[in-house]
Amino acid sequence: QVQPVESGGGLVQAGGSLRLSCAGSGRTFGWKTVGWFRQAPGKEREFVASISWSGGSIYYADSVKGRFTISRDNAKNTVYLQMSSLKPEDTAVYYCNAGGSQNSGTYYPTPDWGQGTQVTVSS
Repeated sequence: QVQPVESGGGLVQAGGSLRLSCAGSGRTFGWKTVGWFRQAPGKEREFVASISWSGGSIYYADSVKGRFTISRDNAKNTVYLQMSSLKPEDTAVYYCNAGGSQNSGTYYPTPDWGQGTQVTVSS
């Protein structure tokens, strides 16, 4: 199974914004629930946000609520993560994962991961 490709990371100052993209392939991507995760150095990968295929069900981790917005454009096979009011603690490699499931406020990923995109927030 081909995993989506993440892009849009970079270096930004605290308080700034970035928009990450998760580009899927194939006709089924638009039917998949997609989640964003991140992994900071020395820490485990953690859930950030997820969105159902229709966009009707969205979950966020408490640490990003009110600052990050997940959305999708199924015509473009792309899921976005708009990140605002960034903090140094948001520094991590960000990964998207497609085809998992949402339940009880979180997303359960499939075991396949892409390369991720690095986000670095300077203080």
